[in-house]
Amino acid sequence: MTDERRHWRIRSARNVYSNPWICVREYETIAPTGAEAQYGLVHVRNLALGVVPIDEDGCTILVGQERFAFGQYSWELPEGGGDPEKAPLLGAQRELAEETGLMAAHWLEILSDIQMSNSVTDERAFAYLARGLSPDDAHAPDHSEDLTVRRVPFREAVRMAADGEITDAFSLVMLLKASHLAENGKLPQDVARLMLG
Repeated sequence: MTDERRHWRIRSARNVYSNPWICVREYETIAPTGAEAQYGLVHVRNLALGVVPIDEDGCTILVGQERFAFGQYSWELPEGGGDPEKAPLLGAQRELAEETGLMAAHWLEILSDIQMSNSVTDERAFAYLARGLSPDDAHAPDHSEDLTVRRVPFREAVRMAADGEITDAFSLVMLLKASHLAENGKLPQDVARLMLG
């Protein structure tokens, strides 16, 4: 065993497809093993941003929608894309307002610059716990989204994640991370008590 790490070397690259949200790139490379390899990468133009809203009763807000890729209805935490040139928190605040009609007085980052699916995409994600919720109608919903908003106890949302009722990976990670922080004294005690019921 050696501590010396070998890296991928790019011999050539070309864009195969591009739209305002993604760019599919094809690479001719030399793999870390020294073998020639072709690699496809989906470059995501926006950051993935998510929110775990917690209200005064210890409930969170789930958003339901039909997801194109799988042709299935999906319950998720509020999430969406944000400009990588702007602070992720600003985009998360906008997503919460657009998808739930809410704003929050207190924000705590719970995930920072995580890799969403690092074998095929370079998408990066940030997530926040949001407290002190109140109505916000400053942001109109996205014209392509038909959303259902559902308020559930936080522990119920974690159960839904564990039982496979929530299948969106980003929502799963956010719920399990927030639950872990609450259970291990990493959140303010009053917030953890609300979440854990």
